[in-house]
Amino acid sequence: MKREIGIRDIRGIRIGQTENTEAGTGCTVFLAENGEGMAAGLDVRGGGPASRESELLSPLAAAKTVHAVLLSGGSAFGLDAAGGVMQYLEERGIGFDVGVTKVPLVCQSSLFDLTVGDPGIRPDKAMGYAACLGAEQENYRDGSCGAGCGATVGKFAGMEFCMKTGIGSCAVSLGELQVGAVVAVNALGDVYDWKTGEKIAGMLTEDRKTFRDSCELMYASTEVIENKFTGNTTLGVVITNAAFNKAELGKIAGMAQDGLARSVRPVHTTADGDSIYALSVGRIRADQDLVGTLAAEAVSEAITRAVKNAAGAYGFPSYSDLHTEPQQ
Repeated sequence: MKREIGIRDIRGIRIGQTENTEAGTGCTVFLAENGEGMAAGLDVRGGGPASRESELLSPLAAAKTVHAVLLSGGSAFGLDAAGGVMQYLEERGIGFDVGVTKVPLVCQSSLFDLTVGDPGIRPDKAMGYAACLGAEQENYRDGSCGAGCGATVGKFAGMEFCMKTGIGSCAVSLGELQVGAVVAVNALGDVYDWKTGEKIAGMLTEDRKTFRDSCELMYASTEVIENKFTGNTTLGVVITNAAFNKAELGKIAGMAQDGLARSVRPVHTTADGDSIYALSVGRIRADQDLVGTLAAEAVSEAITRAVKNAAGAYGFPSYSDLHTEPQQ
């Protein structure tokens, strides 16, 4: 029988994060507890990704495992943060042995949050290192934290009508099998509760109290929009204790994108860089399609929790702000 567990209940991986709340940006890192690393796959559906070492996850690349995956803010500037993760791992003798040292294999994807806080402060080497120290304490939590610190959604009409979101998680077990997801929700489009169909975050009306429909606004004109005001990108990491190689994990990551499509509309646009990693941190035998299906559900629920656990900030209201009863 399927039951819910905590994301920290999946062994073989440690998750840490850090953020600069004033600047509105941060990092969330996933470290393999096994010094040999973890098999990983990647599926990218958005048209504007910012990533580092993603080619390592191609089935044609020699590396069978990676040692860490990092999600961050800062757009392409934030890719510097992987250097801090590499430093942390090298200091502990973790990486691909090249004789004179060990080279940690670190994949990273960044979302665009430069229009939220201070655009001059981005995740850097120090922040990447600090996220790894957070992983020692397993300090992951849902909300406006880590890579979700500066996350927003509903930006088709510009930042003045968007909402604050964050990062969320969900994990389930089915017998010995465990599947979980962590998602930083930073989308151009609107977000819907995948179970009820209710819109829970997105583009706001002029009074910023109710919603407009991003798709309907798109349908209002066929005019080509060259610059959709901001960059976006929803980033996710699926984790399972089932044993798969990186080609199989790439397929699981692709199935997990269905969870993103259930929850966000419009999705996978040219203004998004939507990317999902899938990580294998165990040896349980499991059906690939079963794991992919569970991963898609976990992604959808993680998105809902990212919205509902976020706090309003930087002048952008959150889900809780819209659902707070006025004081009498």
